[in-house]
Amino acid sequence: MTYFAAMQKSSFTPPLHFPVSLAPICQELTSQFALIPANRQSILRGLIDQIIETKQQGNPVKIIVICTHNSRRSHIGQLWLQTAALWYQIDEVTTFSGGTEATAFNHRSVKALLEVGFPIEQKSSGENPIYHCLLHPEDQAVDLFSKKFDAPANPQKDFLAILVCNEAAEACPYVPGAKARLPISFTDPKAFDDQPEESQAYLNKVKEIGREFLWVFQEVSAALQ
Repeated sequence: MTYFAAMQKSSFTPPLHFPVSLAPICQELTSQFALIPANRQSILRGLIDQIIETKQQGNPVKIIVICTHNSRRSHIGQLWLQTAALWYQIDEVTTFSGGTEATAFNHRSVKALLEVGFPIEQKSSGENPIYHCLLHPEDQAVDLFSKKFDAPANPQKDFLAILVCNEAAEACPYVPGAKARLPISFTDPKAFDDQPEESQAYLNKVKEIGREFLWVFQEVSAALQ
């Protein structure tokens, strides 16, 4: 579906400077909020409440998305949370990611994110390459590489910590500096690595995480109006 065809399906107007390549997938996923089960909405509600509270206090929202290796779900979540904030025009939201250990931003995740329209470019090579993603022309590109959640590149206090895998949640019963610790687990697409279903599994996971985090910011937007 072209960008213009997607725009005709909804009266929602994307904000100025929103990446054209991402508008169709955002339109698709925001039309699918009914697919989010009630139990998932209940889990996500804690994040919604924390973002609303932080905004009402007049403070910037900083979110670190944490999984074990900072290779798949945490990077996907970081990008979708930032994108959702831009889509619903919630300012002063900055997202980060990290792991309980550092490995690399998995190339399968990168491929799936590129497929749905994220403007990602690889800027270095090696075992833990650095990628850039420019979501707004007036902002600095987001640096994407695997790191521990307490790395200097991430905030050290007054942030929301989202644990997107059970292993990280178990390894981090306490996240130093976090204003709130929020377990929001997603199943790992790694189970499909090197299988015929690999590409579709990663694409499905990108869409699932995007759908839920877009819903989060729709709820935040409605509450702040």
